[in-house]
Amino acid sequence: MSTGPGADSAPAPATHDSPPAPDTPAAPDTPAAPDTPAAPEAPRRSSMFGSLKVRNYRLFFMGQVVSNIGTWMQRIAQDWLVLSLTGSSTAVGITTALQFLPMLLFGLYGGVLVDRLRKRPTLLVTQSAMALTAIALAVLTLSGHVQLWHVYVAAFAVGLATVVDNPARQSFVSELVGPGQLQNAVSLNSANFQSARLVGPAVAGLMITGVGTGYAFLFNGLSFIAPLTGLLLMRARELHAVERAPRGKGQLREGVRYVTGRPELIWPIVLVGFVGTFAFNFPVYLSAFADDVFHAGAGAYSMFNTLMAVGSVAGALLAARRGTARLRVLIGAAIVFGAVEILAAVTPALWLFALLMIPLGLFGMTVNVTTNTSIQLTTDPAMRGRVMALYMMVFLGGSPVGAPIVGWVTDTYGARVGLAAGGAVAAVAAAVIGLILARVGNLRLSVGWDGGQPRVRFVPRERREELTAAA
Repeated sequence: MSTGPGADSAPAPATHDSPPAPDTPAAPDTPAAPDTPAAPEAPRRSSMFGSLKVRNYRLFFMGQVVSNIGTWMQRIAQDWLVLSLTGSSTAVGITTALQFLPMLLFGLYGGVLVDRLRKRPTLLVTQSAMALTAIALAVLTLSGHVQLWHVYVAAFAVGLATVVDNPARQSFVSELVGPGQLQNAVSLNSANFQSARLVGPAVAGLMITGVGTGYAFLFNGLSFIAPLTGLLLMRARELHAVERAPRGKGQLREGVRYVTGRPELIWPIVLVGFVGTFAFNFPVYLSAFADDVFHAGAGAYSMFNTLMAVGSVAGALLAARRGTARLRVLIGAAIVFGAVEILAAVTPALWLFALLMIPLGLFGMTVNVTTNTSIQLTTDPAMRGRVMALYMMVFLGGSPVGAPIVGWVTDTYGARVGLAAGGAVAAVAAAVIGLILARVGNLRLSVGWDGGQPRVRFVPRERREELTAAA
């Protein structure tokens, strides 16, 4: 399972990670709005792979290429092992819940620790812990002694490591590349993970069929050698300096107050919560469409997931090319994402439904990458671990919480109603939050013509009359 590096930071120019200046659109007291950057405007990059020019990030990225494949292999092997031990889908669900439960319970505390600790040593510990867990499960499986409770304990142990590993990995990216390349790096991370989603399950299937699940666990355990080596080879002097939070009381409450007091942080997190809880439960939706709507079986379900992964990779690469994180992009992508879900829900043909998985993956990934980047750029470096922990709690916790709800809707009213309802929630939430951010940022909607083409955008209220007259 992949994570990233964190490290002792050598001195670097203060501009690399300083908070937004008071006159920037995303300054703490002047929240970013849908037509403004979410943080100080980063220079646009012409290269889709610009952040790979940074040696430390290149080591990080190469380690993840290997480890992400291992992550997806373990996910498939773990579910298959539980199913083969029990024959119960409920047991598979419990295993997944145990892996997410620590993040839901302790995620904010993990963020507090990340803000206090040096990230590279922290990640060396968490990565090693996850490697040892995978190897232990491999030994138990290959020796024929594995039992269900062993898998439960391993899933919970990985979840505990993730509590610290996830916010550390997310926030460490800015130390590797600085704010100018942050969106590019976050986007390439997402493309890396989604590309592994295309390779890992296929390799896991061949390995499980050929030699058994134990070797898939072993591969994942050994795959951590790559990111651990990358961490050890990094040059600390080339990292961007980040202030660490001192040890003190009330830091958890301080983190929550920091987020809730800044509309440019809290509302994107709320949006991701709605989208993740109701619109991102694709295991529920896609399995129901494959089985109950199109009666096409597991092959169609696999095809749906593969095409969505293709769209996700494309969305991540386009985000890397874009180079800036604007909240208007987030709002627009979420609205389009919901609209495509509604369109897919009423699509009568299997082939057309399958093709719509590509734009679903693309706009879904745009929502994820833009939210991640805008939050990191807008957050004070000393608070970044806590803020990213809260974001990951909402993002990772939404799907398990929403799965029973959307599952009940899908079972009761049908797959088409379930998918359409999820898309409607995403689109409506995005539209409402977009209007809230526009109001907070003192913006108004402007509809006019530009070069003979209709243009809809948010503009400052005092400019509305000028633009209307010009149109």
